[in-house]
Amino acid sequence: MDLSRIFKRKDGSYRVSSFSFFCISLVLLMFIAALAAFFFDVNGAEQTMVPDVRGTELPNALLELQVKELYPRIQLVYSNTEADKGTILSQDPQPGTIVKAGRRIRLVVSQGVVINTVGNYIGRQAEDVRMDIRTLFVPGSTGSKALLTVQEPFIYEYAPEDPGTVIQQDPAPGTALSGPAVLSLVVSLGPEFTEVITPNLVGLDPKAAADKLIQADLGFEFAIRQPREGEQANIVVYQEPSANSPTETGAHIYVLSNSPGLFEYTLPENPYPLTLSLEALPPNAGERTLLVECRFSGGNFTFPYSEAEGTTLILSQMGREIYREVVTGSQ
Repeated sequence: MDLSRIFKRKDGSYRVSSFSFFCISLVLLMFIAALAAFFFDVNGAEQTMVPDVRGTELPNALLELQVKELYPRIQLVYSNTEADKGTILSQDPQPGTIVKAGRRIRLVVSQGVVINTVGNYIGRQAEDVRMDIRTLFVPGSTGSKALLTVQEPFIYEYAPEDPGTVIQQDPAPGTALSGPAVLSLVVSLGPEFTEVITPNLVGLDPKAAADKLIQADLGFEFAIRQPREGEQANIVVYQEPSANSPTETGAHIYVLSNSPGLFEYTLPENPYPLTLSLEALPPNAGERTLLVECRFSGGNFTFPYSEAEGTTLILSQMGREIYREVVTGSQ
């Protein structure tokens, strides 16, 4: 088809139809839009300054980047000290660099130290060792095994060391770990039973009586009864065995007091006694008062109290709270 015959007038000039004009305008508009998009892409988003997140913890660093509309690319590495764990060791681009919003910032994050030798756990409490190993020797990825695990149950022997103290270990301290290993611990049960003389507890308040028994390396089992007429309240009124009786170390002495209330809680049996403490927190949330602290191997723990209504009694084992209850009016 000869287009010149369509657009050419009789006098030799050319005419442009409205449709042709529309097509040309559309092409021009598309060209202008493409040109604008190109320049917008070249200019990019708003520029921002890279913050300094080195030495900060990862959650705080991510918040700082979010404010600047920057995105992290995280790289995990081992470092020289456990204190670095979870903190930013380095970053790229460097702090102060001007970049476009939306830029990815590489963060090198410490995942702690590489522990590839067995530590020296002799002389430490076995429960503390168990917790440390669970914290330090964790699996590296899903489905992988921890580098070091503790053999359960512990091996127990009578020894001069305090009950619960690690007295031997295998592998020995400093042993290199080339793969997963099991740590065997020999734990002290304390000295073998020896004969002691039961102290006189009658007339003492429960805490003083418990302190005397603890000093003599004896346990206790408290019960209560109502005070009798003319009798001083909150004191020991009876004990079994009686004062000055010979008994074995570690034996439990039955103690009866005329205190208003009796705290009771049953703990799992343990091969050796663990530190147990009972505290009282006043209703006005003042300072805690220590009612008793002793070593207890498990079973039914009882201790008298004369605290006011609304007081919270808090039981802790090895420094970790395990139970609490509030004193009510009906004791």
